[in-house]
Amino acid sequence: MISVPLPFVIALLLAFLLCLVLARAESGRRPVVIFLCACIALTVIVGLRWTFEAKIFRFLQPVIAALLPPAAWFCFSGLRGMARGRSWPHFLPAVAVLALSALWPRLHPPIDALLAILFFGYGALLLRRGFAGPDSLAGARLSEAPQAGKATVLAGALLLFSGFVDLAIALDFGLRDGSHAARIVAMGNMTMLPLIAWAMVVMTRSAPEAEPASQVVEVVAKEEASRGDDPATDDDRVLAEVDRLMAERKLYRDPDLTLDRLSRRLGIPARQVSGAINRKLGQNVSQAVNEWRIREAMDLLAQTDRPVTAIMFECGFQTKSNFNREFLRIAGTTPSAWRRDARSKADEPLSGAAGIASESG
Repeated sequence: MISVPLPFVIALLLAFLLCLVLARAESGRRPVVIFLCACIALTVIVGLRWTFEAKIFRFLQPVIAALLPPAAWFCFSGLRGMARGRSWPHFLPAVAVLALSALWPRLHPPIDALLAILFFGYGALLLRRGFAGPDSLAGARLSEAPQAGKATVLAGALLLFSGFVDLAIALDFGLRDGSHAARIVAMGNMTMLPLIAWAMVVMTRSAPEAEPASQVVEVVAKEEASRGDDPATDDDRVLAEVDRLMAERKLYRDPDLTLDRLSRRLGIPARQVSGAINRKLGQNVSQAVNEWRIREAMDLLAQTDRPVTAIMFECGFQTKSNFNREFLRIAGTTPSAWRRDARSKADEPLSGAAGIASESG
């Protein structure tokens, strides 16, 4: 029976996941493709290193590993809803690791410890971004923003976990001459694989399609200039504008609606929009917009015979799980149960004010 090293099995599974991502039409898949390609390259080199002890594999492994944290960061940076800074500084650590790896035969620098610091740093940044809440991901679809936040937290936790794996490998080489390193690498990869798959799928699903240039309206007012002397009055004005836009243009029906796009439609900075909704409604922007979506879904369920899935799509949701979760949060029941209750009330004998209201409808 042919024995295939575990890293090669993991590389095949990652390649299958890469094919699935390539087959999807999401606009945010490019950073994920780059990240998965780096993961595949790293796992293949790990397998080759532990199967064939060659200097070239020892040289390449830390260099590719140094590319993973910035690649993971770029996967989620598009959901931040802000202009990206320069990309090249993020790759300077990989250049430094490349130089240290070349000097390994002479100086034996602590490359694994440096990789651990790199993973810890980017992991902490992603955790901070994810724990900041859905409104911090102003470039994510509002219907997917909570899940995108969880995926960001998970990605940060995975980088921290990888940092601990690198520290464990460094300690194993220092204390036991690397006798357990292969097992540590295998256990780490097996733990990370399903989590990486979930985080990447959520990320690509959260990225909206490109907005037509004709619909882009730049925010020309600065946040400081747009604020009035009374914050409460300013918040009321923002909420009034949001309600007007939702009622007149049915903007909540857009499945690609993001906080950034809502901000551009209003001509109000995104931070001011989210702040007003947080302070006045006690909700994040995703929850507020989803309430508009669910209200229309409730009306359509009660007044039409259209399938629940068709209503879900028309109201701006893209996944049934999100639709059902938000419907339960707002209506306190499921869509099907809401439709049954609405029809049973309509079939009741007409009497009193309820009968007059039913007849007038």
